[in-house]
Amino acid sequence: MQAPTSNGPNSAPQIVTREDGATIAYHFTPGKNRDKPTGVMFLGGFKSDMEGSKALALESWCQDQGRAFLRFDYTGHGKSSGAFVDGTIGQWAADAMYALDHLTEGPQVLVGSSMGGWLMLLVARERPERLRGLVGLASAPDFTEDLMWNELNDAQRAELDREGHVALPSDYDPLNPYIITKALIEDGKNHLLLRDPLNIQVPVRLIQGMQDRDVPWATALKLQDALVTDDVEIQFVKNGDHRLSETADLRRLTRTLGNLLNDLENPDRETA
Repeated sequence: MQAPTSNGPNSAPQIVTREDGATIAYHFTPGKNRDKPTGVMFLGGFKSDMEGSKALALESWCQDQGRAFLRFDYTGHGKSSGAFVDGTIGQWAADAMYALDHLTEGPQVLVGSSMGGWLMLLVARERPERLRGLVGLASAPDFTEDLMWNELNDAQRAELDREGHVALPSDYDPLNPYIITKALIEDGKNHLLLRDPLNIQVPVRLIQGMQDRDVPWATALKLQDALVTDDVEIQFVKNGDHRLSETADLRRLTRTLGNLLNDLENPDRETA
């Protein structure tokens, strides 16, 4: 089913209501170039929304290319329904799969940022027939276990067990710490990907900042090792931070995506 069109960052989002009553807000740009049949779908990060600079840069690039593009908010994020503290990795992965199933059509490349890089892998494992490639920025698979639970001290773990949640400081908004719930941590254990071979066969492109204070750059190497596909490339950005949202970062993102799509859609094209 092709989604209705949304026109740019200043327009009101489209809203789709699922059978469970939850609503998903999204912006969809239909493809206009028949020679570019592969759509692009953006999956944002933890506590972010679809109005971020990476999502908008990708939308603008896809519009210029005449290529279909979808950005959306998970439940508990942005303009979608629900409370952030009620969310889990499984729930947000289900949101992403719903968006893929109901708001896009045809082959897709998923672009995932941070937590979105984890979710895109979960979606790719469940919907291999829909996907042609993946692009991850500071991809954070297993972060609830490796970067949250394993970093909590004894007092924080006791508080999490006793209260059902614990507050962790945010570098991006010091006055509003992250509220990490026991449900988020426990559900995350059900979706870990880096402990076993990850049976994804499509090409994967990873971009990782070396100055990322949230996701260690070694995570990209762990992901590369876990992936079954041999078609994995990593770009390490010497001065790149977690957000990778500077002008040069956005150019790198669209260039990487464009090269991947060219390879996918023109497999016999000769290169210099």
